[in-house]
Amino acid sequence: MSDFLIDEELLAAIDMGSNSFHLAIARVDHGEVKKVASMSEKVQLAAGLDENKNLTEAAQQRGLACLARFVGRLSSVQANRLRIVATNALRQAKNGHEFIQKAAEILPKPIEIIAGREEARLIYLGVSHSMENSGRRLVIDIGGGSTELIIGEEFEPIHTESVQMGCVAFTKAYFADGEISVKAFERAITAARKEVSGLVNTYKEAGWDTVVGSSGTIKACRQICVNMGWSNEKEELTREGLDKLKDKMLKYKHVSDVEFEGLKEDRRAVLPAGVAILYAVFDVLNIDKLVYSDGALREGVMYDLLGRFQHEDIRDRSVHALMGRYNADPKQAERVVATAQNLFEHVADALKLNVDDSDLLRRAAYLHEIGLAISHSGYHRHSAYLLQHSDIAGFSQIDQNYLSHLVAYHRRKLRLDAKLDVLRVGGQRLMYLCLLLRLSVLLNHSRSDEMLPAIELNVINAQQWQLSVSGDAKQWPLLVAELHDEQVQFKHWDIELNIQSEQFID
Repeated sequence: MSDFLIDEELLAAIDMGSNSFHLAIARVDHGEVKKVASMSEKVQLAAGLDENKNLTEAAQQRGLACLARFVGRLSSVQANRLRIVATNALRQAKNGHEFIQKAAEILPKPIEIIAGREEARLIYLGVSHSMENSGRRLVIDIGGGSTELIIGEEFEPIHTESVQMGCVAFTKAYFADGEISVKAFERAITAARKEVSGLVNTYKEAGWDTVVGSSGTIKACRQICVNMGWSNEKEELTREGLDKLKDKMLKYKHVSDVEFEGLKEDRRAVLPAGVAILYAVFDVLNIDKLVYSDGALREGVMYDLLGRFQHEDIRDRSVHALMGRYNADPKQAERVVATAQNLFEHVADALKLNVDDSDLLRRAAYLHEIGLAISHSGYHRHSAYLLQHSDIAGFSQIDQNYLSHLVAYHRRKLRLDAKLDVLRVGGQRLMYLCLLLRLSVLLNHSRSDEMLPAIELNVINAQQWQLSVSGDAKQWPLLVAELHDEQVQFKHWDIELNIQSEQFID
């Protein structure tokens, strides 16, 4: 990956939402993302979740067929300038890995399943780049499976929340037969109120100057109100207009009867649920009006990707924030990082490791000791747990899983079942990174700035590594002993670690 992205180069994002899949292709123009092409399809992945939270075969085929069509538009976009993110439906799907494996045969890049708060952060990023940055704003995005609510200023989110309510999920729960009734509507509104109520105090205390809505449900509601003359002179969606939309909706007996100028056919079935959710949000947060923004998740994904090229990677900010939160020793972290980068450079070509692998190893090296904030005993397991289950801005669930496995196995004994676990999660490359991190930590056990012996790691073949230690090994008796122990551990993962030094030659 290049260190910078010049103007006029393309970026692309695929947003695999619970209701719709979206593709956006954009050109970078003086630091701004200018959309040049887009596609959207109603896949309704969330509607394909059965009672056991498994994606049905039909839903998977709808999704795969859509992705195949998207790929046909991506020939001009380099793979490292594409991101593919999936949201609530795949977060919920117990068999989501099956779909991801099938999609991997179609897509040029892996799918990133992002956590709810990460989805909220990216939505805010997309919205904030599409509007004037004045004052504090509340952003509301109603998706197919979840609703994101974010408070932020300029380009920085302050509060990010993702709640379990969406137009497809609520359609299944309250309007499954297509019938529209006051009772069903009130049940949906009550359920939505409960979901939002937990964040009311925090959000009202933070406050906001404007309210912004994004994505399909709010776009449809606002457009209906504009067409019906129910919006204000600025064509904002008002509480009064939403009341009229709700009342009009309740006059229909079935979703097939719903008729509004400009309403797309595929939006009709989920509109009652979407209106109920939006009505509850307006009610609980005492909202009078909102403006609509075309910016959404896919735009946020592209701006986030652009930041990675321009050395403004939110992931590195998150890493240092985690170190600060858990009082990790920054000097020791820097020692381990420096050693890890040195070892990586020696073996990257031989092990076919790339720049993404280097970044992953570096971040794991920074974070391997955060579990000490919980307990010294088994701190590597605590570190792994924190990385697996925390909301970490910029990281997908897969990224966090990789980090968690790296730090989980950076010390103590290596077992065969651990190797199989690592291979299942990230393949041979993740296994190699685990071993590189182990060596990096071991070589810095003294926690001292005193000069280490010069170290060179070479890969003879995938199963045979050679570590050369310059100078007389007798100067570092503890290091020698630990390296002997580590040879045994490497063998458990079928890697022979040969160590060469003066008076210490395997």
